[in-house]
Amino acid sequence: MKHQLTAFKGLIILEPEIFVDERGSFQETYNQAEFEKIINRKINFCQDNQSLSKKNVIRGLHYQTPPCEQSKLVRVLSGSVLDVVVDLRRNSETFGQHFKITLSKQNNLQLFIPKGFAHGFKALTDQTILSYKVDNFYSQQDEQCILYNDPELGINWELSNEKILISKKDLSGKLFSEFLSYNN
Repeated sequence: MKHQLTAFKGLIILEPEIFVDERGSFQETYNQAEFEKIINRKINFCQDNQSLSKKNVIRGLHYQTPPCEQSKLVRVLSGSVLDVVVDLRRNSETFGQHFKITLSKQNNLQLFIPKGFAHGFKALTDQTILSYKVDNFYSQQDEQCILYNDPELGINWELSNEKILISKKDLSGKLFSEFLSYNN
């Protein structure tokens, strides 16, 4: 599996090798031994999640508070997304900054998101299926959300004139400044 480090420590782009012949294609999307060599540590994914989204759905920016933080391995099974993460790790050189990447069925890229990031995405196509593995179980009482369009974060969601779809819960997300004061 090819991989590319980003400017954000621990945030890694992965590209599985695809074998194509007259029958179709095959790819190994996850191999624990190889993956642990890439991230340079042991990991135990314990839950798989999947969402189906219409075009222009925005989900996020979600994270879980300690002790329930989650690392995620994200990939798109159908369609494409603009995937966005925000570094919430106070001791990180990229604290408060965001990273975005297009993940799609066509490019087969995956994104490993270590603990300490808020995560969200915008569906770029109808019938977008996003799948991800997590290394800690979901905890409703520990789930938090930062407002996707917080001006302090300056995320360009590449919005068109089309109406976006976003849940009431995500629309009531905290501002990054509230995250800072709440987590001091």
